[in-house]
Amino acid sequence: MSRAAEGTAAADDGTLRALEFAAVVEALAELTSFEPSRELALASAPFADAVHVGLLHDQTDEAARLLDDQAQASIGGARDIRAALDRASRGGRLAPADLLDIGATLDATAGFIARLANWGEPQLAGIRDELDDAPELRARIARSIDEAGEILDSASGELATQRKRLRTTQERVRERLNSMLRSTQLAGLIGEPIVTVRSGRYVIPIRAEAKGRVKGIVHDQSASGATLFIEPLGVVELNNAWTEASLAVAREEERILDELSSEVEARSASLHASLAALARADLWIARARLGARMDAVRPALTDDAMELLAARHPLLGDGAVPIDLRLGERFGHRALVVTGPNTGGKTVALKTLGLLALMHQAGLRVPAASGARIPVFSRVMADIGDEQSIAQSLSTFSSHLRNVVRFVDMAGPRTLVLLDEIGAGTDPTEGSALAMAVLTRLLDAGAMVAATTHYAELKTFATEHPLVSNAAVEFDVATLRPTYRLAIGLPGKSQAFAIAERLGLSAEILADAKARISAEHATMEETLAAITLAQEAQQAALDAARGELAAATDERERARGGVERARREAGKLLADARRAAEDMLARAEREVGDVRRELTRQRNLGGRRTPRATDAFDDLATRAKRVRNETTEAHPDAVPDEPVVDGGPQPRVGLWARSRTLGTTGRIVEISGRTGRVTLETDGARLVVPADDVEVVPEPVAGPSPRDLAADDIRRRAAARVPSSLDLHGERVEAALERLQAYLDDALLAGFDEAVIVHGIGTGALRRAVREALAEHPRVRSVRGGRREEGGDGATVAVF
Repeated sequence: MSRAAEGTAAADDGTLRALEFAAVVEALAELTSFEPSRELALASAPFADAVHVGLLHDQTDEAARLLDDQAQASIGGARDIRAALDRASRGGRLAPADLLDIGATLDATAGFIARLANWGEPQLAGIRDELDDAPELRARIARSIDEAGEILDSASGELATQRKRLRTTQERVRERLNSMLRSTQLAGLIGEPIVTVRSGRYVIPIRAEAKGRVKGIVHDQSASGATLFIEPLGVVELNNAWTEASLAVAREEERILDELSSEVEARSASLHASLAALARADLWIARARLGARMDAVRPALTDDAMELLAARHPLLGDGAVPIDLRLGERFGHRALVVTGPNTGGKTVALKTLGLLALMHQAGLRVPAASGARIPVFSRVMADIGDEQSIAQSLSTFSSHLRNVVRFVDMAGPRTLVLLDEIGAGTDPTEGSALAMAVLTRLLDAGAMVAATTHYAELKTFATEHPLVSNAAVEFDVATLRPTYRLAIGLPGKSQAFAIAERLGLSAEILADAKARISAEHATMEETLAAITLAQEAQQAALDAARGELAAATDERERARGGVERARREAGKLLADARRAAEDMLARAEREVGDVRRELTRQRNLGGRRTPRATDAFDDLATRAKRVRNETTEAHPDAVPDEPVVDGGPQPRVGLWARSRTLGTTGRIVEISGRTGRVTLETDGARLVVPADDVEVVPEPVAGPSPRDLAADDIRRRAAARVPSSLDLHGERVEAALERLQAYLDDALLAGFDEAVIVHGIGTGALRRAVREALAEHPRVRSVRGGRREEGGDGATVAVF
């Protein structure tokens, strides 16, 4: 840990080592993408400032939301280019591999900027503003260096020219040497017919004994000395040209590298800052990924209490047993005394408490259930494990006691102290007394404390002290295995006798051992056992009550759901019934219209009602009454409210009454007991209806008569459904005239002033029949041919 970090850290190296914080940090570092962010991860430390801790968690939360929005978000492809940037800033020449790494990092930066293009939250938006993808430099590097780190011909026009010249001279010298190898003059003199390079010159292999027969320059010889590598004099000039071209290419490549290095130097400060921002973003993403891997949560910040529900030790993986941990005066205790058998999980519980506090203050989410609350401690101090030192002549007790002395001196209101096997390593009586005194002092200083012990005296102390609570790790005596569950409020047992009995120790020895326990100790154990049983009974009763409450709540919810379903079903039935009733009444209205048209037709013919009309009217009234009765009996709510005749005024001559079926109101002028019919007179006309179809109503006041209102209503309904013209194209005369009569009745009922009859031109037979029928109709005043917009000669207009 750096000195700067130590100044604001909430734990010293000994505590970090005891709680294995480095293992969590290493797991975090493994999730980073490149060395700069890995170094930041390894330097992670718990901070003591609440504002700083909140900022760290804000960063982690924002990175988690980025991952939720873009699951593959990362800075993948970024490289550690700090050394290259430093060398460029000092004026050094960068190698192609360095430039390739810089180009890859700039590509990764550009990709991350694109991911954050529309990001509106402050932390990552601030990172985006610090990033520099240097688009011109990035394009120049991409144009100059290939993926293998070689300089491309496209790096400059001069380089392309010189490389072309180099290839030409190379081909010439090789071609000349190959022709010499194939010549008969050198037959038998050549060791192996190949062209190779020695000392930067193209040569051919000649046997040593024939060197005088080939004029040239010897550049090398084989290991055995049997072959000499000679540059024939005839290719010296060609080799010189090739060498000159090679040097020209090298000079141009160096110039390109110098130019690119200068461009990097010009932006080195900006690229350093961009790289640091990229590393921070990668660290935040790594913290979010670690939290997701651990199924961890962000704890709420509190000042005076620590609550961890279903907390799991982060280094135990899927094998970790969740435990609940509560510390703070709001829970009735500021100290926990954890007891139970060895290997039962006491130390794991202690480490879980401390390690999760450190993770929280390092900006890491903690593996616990939602609802976790942790203060920001100014110091977390832990004495766990055996720290004895032979070099310093310190026993286990002495090494623990040195830590305890330091913790007592440094304890305060915002400190968390964890003590494993407090008071152990010395005389049990003195050790337990010392442990109680230390706990009392720590509590007086305002610290939160968790300690493990086997001392029964400390169990009694925890029972009696108002700020201390017992906690026990459970142990299954039947299987001799710990369950690792922690029960707060209950003291634990060492289970030494039970374990010894299960392992086969004789009953005589066990009895002797039990007899040697002091009466005071036995009484203490019995008292603690009684307390434990009482608390277990209380907890069982509480659990039962909670179970009954949950069951009652479930029943209530099911009942509420049943009522809602019943209401929905009733509403559906009611709606269905209303629709059915409306359909039935609509049919009745249509039949009323038919009857009225029939009555109108009879009046036009002779002014008297025929038996056919009377029978139709009676049948209609009877069916309408049956429709209403069936609907009312099946679904009372589906039928519109109507006055009930039974129990109301009985029809008498002289009273006003209304036909329910027809809606017509008139004065009763005759009641026939023999036929069961009532005659109503309205506007000088008489209407005979069944007696059970009428209801007595008040005499209408001055104003529009009910008949007029009913007639207006009927006209409005009819007008809404009757078209303004009738198309009889292609129909036979008989069928067309039937449709014409029905249409005229509907048009008259709708109150039309005129109607257009479209019959077409054809042979003229249908037009003549239509016009003759219209001319004979008593309600048609005149007949004329259609205008152009009405259909011309293919249409006839009837004016009523």
